[in-house]
Amino acid sequence: MRQARPYSGIFCGGVSARTGPHALPLARIKKIMKRSAGEAAAAADGGARMISCEAPVVFSKACELFVAELTRRAWAATLDGKRRTVHREDVATAVHNTDLFDFLVDVVTADTAGGTGGGGHDGDGDGAL
Repeated sequence: MRQARPYSGIFCGGVSARTGPHALPLARIKKIMKRSAGEAAAAADGGARMISCEAPVVFSKACELFVAELTRRAWAATLDGKRRTVHREDVATAVHNTDLFDFLVDVVTADTAGGTGGGGHDGDGDGAL
């Protein structure tokens, strides 16, 4: 009898056979995949009409790993600031200090510049996530 490999549990139903052990809704991921494939293929001859059942599962796991890594690095920035609440500045620091997240630099810079103009930032938790 064949032994299960470490990642074979990704494709098996965990909580229920329909949803599985995924933190993100697979139907929403599938909807995003179809919409972005349609936008990218607007110049070409059509978008993705069919998506295999494994693709959203893999995207869900990739998103979970991405969020976990970004959270770990933002938490490290929070601890460096001797705080226990993650602020948007901590996420921005994590993005700026990690080459892996270079694609987010423009998003975080625009968000940080636009987000602090309104009510001011006096350190009372205005920027807490």
